[in-house]
Amino acid sequence: MALTDILIRNTKPTTKPLKLTGDGGLLLLVQPNASRWWRLWYRFAGKEKMLSLGTYPTV
Repeated sequence: MALTDILIRNTKPTTKPLKLTGDGGLLLLVQPNASRWWRLWYRFAGKEKMLSLGTYPTV
């Protein structure tokens, strides 16, 4: 699914963190307090890693 600005702005927070996935391991984590964090999942040396890139809309 493409992570468009309209989709991100219209997503309402829930009682549990919500993950909106994009292409290539990119996802947006919507927290219950309405904060939105960009995350990148990748694999290094055979292990899955997660990198936090910053908040939406700053990044």
